[in-house]
Amino acid sequence: MYKILFNALLWALVFGADTRAVAQPGPATDQLEISWHVYQNNYLGKDQTLFSMGIRNNGKTTFPNKGWKIYFNHGKRWSTVEGTTQLKINHVNGGLYYISPGKDVGTLRPGENLEQSFVSNSWVVNKSDAPQGFYLVWDTAAGIGIPLRDVKISIPEDMHQMDRFKGDRELSSAQRYLLNERGKTQQREQPEIFPTPLVYKETPGYFKLDAAVDLVTDHAFDAEVQLFADELGLLVGKRPKISYGNKNQKSIVFEKDSSVKENSYQLRVAPSGILITANSARDIHYGIQSLKVLLDPSAYATSGKRKTIPVKCVEVEDRPLFGFRAMMLDVARNFHSKEAVMKLIDLLSLYKFTTLHFHLNDDEGWRLQIHALPELTSVGANRGHGINEQESLMPSYGSGPLAGRPAGSGFYSRADFVEILQYAKRRHIDVIPEIETPGHARAAIISMQARYHRLMKSGDTAGAKAYLLRDMADTSVYRSVQQWNDHVMDVSLPSVYHFLETVTDEIIDMYKEAGAPLQTIHFGGDEVPAGVWTGSPSVNALKEKHPEIKNAADLWDFFFDRIATMLEQRKLYFSGWEETALKKPAVPGRKKWQPNPLFLDRNFHVNVWNNMAGNEDLAYRLANSGYKVILSFVTNFYFDMAYVREFDEPGFNWGGFINLEQAYKFIPFDYLKNQHTDYVNRPLPASMLRQFEPLTEQGKQHIHGIQGLLWSETVSSPDRLEYMYLPRLLALSEKAWAAQPEWAVSTDTVASKRLYERDWYTFTTSVSRELKRLDYYGGGYTYRIPTPAIRLDNGMVSVNTDIPGFQIRYTTDGTIPTIKSKLYQQPLKHLTGLRFRAFNDAGRGGAVSQ
Repeated sequence: MYKILFNALLWALVFGADTRAVAQPGPATDQLEISWHVYQNNYLGKDQTLFSMGIRNNGKTTFPNKGWKIYFNHGKRWSTVEGTTQLKINHVNGGLYYISPGKDVGTLRPGENLEQSFVSNSWVVNKSDAPQGFYLVWDTAAGIGIPLRDVKISIPEDMHQMDRFKGDRELSSAQRYLLNERGKTQQREQPEIFPTPLVYKETPGYFKLDAAVDLVTDHAFDAEVQLFADELGLLVGKRPKISYGNKNQKSIVFEKDSSVKENSYQLRVAPSGILITANSARDIHYGIQSLKVLLDPSAYATSGKRKTIPVKCVEVEDRPLFGFRAMMLDVARNFHSKEAVMKLIDLLSLYKFTTLHFHLNDDEGWRLQIHALPELTSVGANRGHGINEQESLMPSYGSGPLAGRPAGSGFYSRADFVEILQYAKRRHIDVIPEIETPGHARAAIISMQARYHRLMKSGDTAGAKAYLLRDMADTSVYRSVQQWNDHVMDVSLPSVYHFLETVTDEIIDMYKEAGAPLQTIHFGGDEVPAGVWTGSPSVNALKEKHPEIKNAADLWDFFFDRIATMLEQRKLYFSGWEETALKKPAVPGRKKWQPNPLFLDRNFHVNVWNNMAGNEDLAYRLANSGYKVILSFVTNFYFDMAYVREFDEPGFNWGGFINLEQAYKFIPFDYLKNQHTDYVNRPLPASMLRQFEPLTEQGKQHIHGIQGLLWSETVSSPDRLEYMYLPRLLALSEKAWAAQPEWAVSTDTVASKRLYERDWYTFTTSVSRELKRLDYYGGGYTYRIPTPAIRLDNGMVSVNTDIPGFQIRYTTDGTIPTIKSKLYQQPLKHLTGLRFRAFNDAGRGGAVSQ
């Protein structure tokens, strides 16, 4: 049984107000215990969960049976089980609910409790499926929310409740142990440069890197070499001298050579010196990153303390598989600081990415200061409890009732954003800003409504309407996947385009101030629900002027045609989610997304995330039709998904569980070759696989790149952020940069399996080496440490991890292992109290296995 305990300590001050004035009828020290009990997944054989919500009075005074509401956030849709109603469930909007006294509830005396059964859609799998952000509101002070703190989640006693449906099974610990052993007996030269270079050859000897080294560079590479000198100074204790032509016996030379192909570099390390050759600044940057990762990770652990760092002699010729290699960071659902973003940029730069896709707004937050529209951040960047959302957005994702608190609230000032752009530019990371439209736009819509009401009070009717994003008389009824009913811009309003032009021009101006490149703005375009615009008077008026507009699909084309034109006028191209390039025509017996021919000649770049539920071949169909496709698959590269199915493992699971191998095994040009199951590991029917459209040679030319994505609904701290993207980001780097391996193109299934297992072990060994570096690089990263897998055989217990190189420590008395516990070195005799835990070299531990 899942149980969440809330010790409701009413705060002494809320917004500066004395809670004793509103906390009626008992004193502010009343204690409430709120429980959430899950009884059954797949309830009544459906995709739903049976559970209950309970309240227990642990205080000394009676808790009333009326006059209060308890709010919380949950991402699923609730309904009450028929029977007595002690608690009523009320949906506010989005994921915000409140429970209130039902018709059968009585007062709660000290020690008493009440409980009400509910049903929600989907399954409960891990702690991220729990409701969160509980707070109390008295009816007599409806604008004040009092947080209920000290949330504790216990592991379910009956583990079968985690099964999603009948027959649902994950791999056992013993099966995972065997998988972790794959490839260990196969020998292969392991490059000490990551991601894997195209040509890598080790030669005899070492170059001795020390404080006497100097850097010799072409003037064209001055910015890159200056940055490298800063980093090198931290390693050897002295910033090296930079010269522009004169070598000595301890030189690292950066040479411009027009004969080196574009997007390529060469690296030569000899005992007498190091030479990096390229034809462009970006390519010399990649050569520098290869030299940095060629250094033993221990050099970063002893930064500035070692007199000499030996550098292995190698000959490297290298170029990437894809020219576009990106990571998306969502800062709208939960905000992440400028420092956290810069730390991610450091990592992207080190592992040769090209792009940070910056998701700056959504229903739950607007995160970029726009001087012309101050309400976007004064209202849209804050979440908190209130009456009418004129000062902040309603709470989401457990952000609670108090505005201004991380991670629900926050934004980047113009100066912050310019600084981020400059920081990224210096590290050869392009930043693509995303302004989500027309759906997922509630933060902007509510902010502009607050502006409207402010200006209407001053009598400025024209100014009030200038930036409205929805028709105030719209009666359309709809609900999004995230349960919003008012989050879609009305694309028939001229003020919508005025708004987007204003935001676009101010973003362009920020890039100019930063001196940073800007080629595109991403305008979203996903998950617009059915029913939008059907009750809009403005839409009806537009249809009269444009009889060719007959339905929502026509409005879709109308909107994105105008947005693309607006960008083209500013010499930018359009980027969006896959839906921007799709139509959904009727197909006999069903409807299926098809490429939209309207925008094929408009240089649309589309992120295809949906490779589920019959859309497994969607990316290839779009590429074959001519759209520039960025592979951004949920089942491989959505890093907000949980790594594994364990109750304490954070992250969503609606797109499956994405461990390191799920990202690594991806084959960009033939991804269905080794992906024959759906997101819950059920085999895809052979008939479906036969119907999928393969990638053509022409379509292959339209695969523009590959991208990982980290949505932040469950990510509210810097440590959790790094945990979610590492180590999976390393698999993404390998897929985006390294040449296709033999196993990906071999037609011999037996040989392909053997080659895969060999390469998998080589890859995980490389990951182990890089994680040792990341314990210290850039201040250190809190990556996910693997959970040990256990095999019991003939009374002996063997343990391993999917990434080698970690210390596994154990206890025999049931206690949690620490860094001082015994080191596992060989199989142990089985004892019921055995507990195992992996630790990195810095002494940080992961989850416990038993």
